[in-house]
Amino acid sequence: MIEVNHLTKRFGGKVAVDDLTFTVENGEILGFLGPNGAGKSTTMNIITGCLSATDGSVSVNGYDVLDEPYKAKRSVGYLPEQPPLYMDMTVDEYLGFVYELKKVKLSKKAHLEDIKNATAITDVSKRRIKNLSKGYRQRVGLAQALIGNPAVLVLDEPTVGLDPAQIIEIRNVIKELAKRHTIILSSHILPEVSAVCNRVLIINKGKIVAEDTPENLSRKVEGENSVTAVIDGDSEAVSAAISSVEGVTGVELVNSRSDGGEYLIKAACDVRREVSIAVANSGGTIIEMKTNELSLEDIFIKLTGDTEEVKPDESDIQA
Repeated sequence: MIEVNHLTKRFGGKVAVDDLTFTVENGEILGFLGPNGAGKSTTMNIITGCLSATDGSVSVNGYDVLDEPYKAKRSVGYLPEQPPLYMDMTVDEYLGFVYELKKVKLSKKAHLEDIKNATAITDVSKRRIKNLSKGYRQRVGLAQALIGNPAVLVLDEPTVGLDPAQIIEIRNVIKELAKRHTIILSSHILPEVSAVCNRVLIINKGKIVAEDTPENLSRKVEGENSVTAVIDGDSEAVSAAISSVEGVTGVELVNSRSDGGEYLIKAACDVRREVSIAVANSGGTIIEMKTNELSLEDIFIKLTGDTEEVKPDESDIQA
């Protein structure tokens, strides 16, 4: 659906995007992450046709953004970090304006009603945008991106500035939209990316430093599987049984509890099934067992070295 090949963007002597290559498959939600100045917003602006590349190519829905810009742009709905709203218009007036601007051929009334229903803004459609809450303004911004039924949605910080309840509302809307659209989502709220996205792409200083599912990234960065288990039984017998399992590289009793000992088990692969059998054979009982995975925040810091709060990528375009 989206193909980015050897994409490079320079602003004078600064390289904002450095030879990026990646694809986004049909129906996928890609989380696009990076610290300030990493090149996220620059890349998204090139994908949407708002900015030209220095080198490389981008195609959307089979159309090259440079060679067939009109067809490529018709395939993309874009919600920038600051939604392009006209505050003195009502919601209906604004959506009608965007409909005409995009030269959409679909039935106007039916199409806009579908979009308002999808973004849950029907109840405020007669109100002026300046009188809406931040959450509803984001919804209206999302609605304008949907006009024309684009195959691809590019959402740059869609929940920035929202309160927790509003974030959950927008997140649920995005999940529903993913059933009909391919989505690239940039966000500095890392738990949000974990909750919504199928795959994560992390860039730093214009280069890709990681690309995989959040779960697989955790395993790759950690370098081994780690399991915490609470086991009721003789500690020496339990430790010996776990150590005998093929693939286990270490076992440690880290805490004594009233319901058993808490063990940290390290292994080269997933050994939960084999450990369960070994513990049972030793006379022990597993009370609890869970895999230990790095959070997306941990992964981000390990890969980028950025220990400061991750903020919106405002510097890309201005560089």
